Amino acid sequence: MKTAAIIVAAGRGVRAGGDIPKQWQHIVGRPVVDHTLAVFERHPNIDDIILVIAEDDAPLAKAAGLNARATVVFGGAERSESVKAGLNATEADLVLIHDGARCCVSSQITDRVLGALADAQCAAPALAVTDALWTGQNGLVSGVADRNGLFRAQTPQGFHRAAIYDAHINHGVGSADDVEVARRAGLDVVIVDGDETNLKITTPADFARAAAILAPDTETPMDIRTGNGFDVHRFGEGEHVTLCGVDVPHSRGLQGHSDADVGMHTVTDAIYGALCRGDIGQHFPPSDPQWKGAASDIFLRHACAMARDMGFTITHMDCTLICEFPKIGPVAPAMRARMADIMDLDIDRVSVKATTSERLGFTGRGEGIAAMATVTLVKS
Repeated sequence: MKTAAIIVAAGRGVRAGGDIPKQWQHIVGRPVVDHTLAVFERHPNIDDIILVIAEDDAPLAKAAGLNARATVVFGGAERSESVKAGLNATEADLVLIHDGARCCVSSQITDRVLGALADAQCAAPALAVTDALWTGQNGLVSGVADRNGLFRAQTPQGFHRAAIYDAHINHGVGSADDVEVARRAGLDVVIVDGDETNLKITTPADFARAAAILAPDTETPMDIRTGNGFDVHRFGEGEHVTLCGVDVPHSRGLQGHSDADVGMHTVTDAIYGALCRGDIGQHFPPSDPQWKGAASDIFLRHACAMARDMGFTITHMDCTLICEFPKIGPVAPAMRARMADIMDLDIDRVSVKATTSERLGFTGRGEGIAAMATVTLVKS
């Protein structure tokens, strides 16, 4: 069976205030009706979406890009006229009729309504009234009312299309919702559980309530950082080079104020870059004699600790060594293991590889080794 969602968004909503109707006002950066439409776009059992709007609001729908995401039709002055326009725009077997101003509806409510339609012609979500009810007059309580058997209606309200279409044709205009239309046609409506978060924006205060519900998903994006590093050290006297924490036999050594581990220096700079905290020279100045000949894991551990202190987790590191000699392939596994240990990472998150410059430039002439690195940090 085919299912269509009919989003009714042709009303004016004057109680909500603002220069434009409430469904076109923005919550966490997007129009209210955009959030509403997105809920049904994500639902796996919705085949079509019909968006019913006022003809005057067509430019707003186009500006929000909604025409490409739904079948847009124009409604009438009465809600029932808008619903009939939506029903005429689909031949689906089942329809879910939903208020465009209910932008916080959950997929679970939709599931419950669709589940009930397997055995019923009509189903709708509602919340049992739990507060005491009064009657009032002239600002004073004039009496009490029995709350037993009373429910607060919500949408989406679900129907077999043929049944609700006939009910609307026979009903004419004027109704609070589609359940009223169905009931007047003699149809039974099954009640399913609603949700307190499925609020309908009606007053200005409701915008803040809706934003608080939507904000966790739409307003606080994950903080993911990427940092890049690049370093160069020239060859000098020596019998080995230290690369990514591993001493590799070679006819020459690398020159530098510390142990000249060009790979580890590059990764360290990449972390500082992701944190926007300068570079290795700012934290460990070459002019300071205490760092002469120092092991570079001191620098890398400092950068990793800074990341943790700032609330970040390092999730991945990739380092490329650029040189003609020594050959990196045979010792790359040991380099990965060493870097993983220092950075407290799983080895599957650490990459060390090498390339040549095809004998071009200073690395091609064997004058030194260059390195580049990328790291990824995620806010914990």
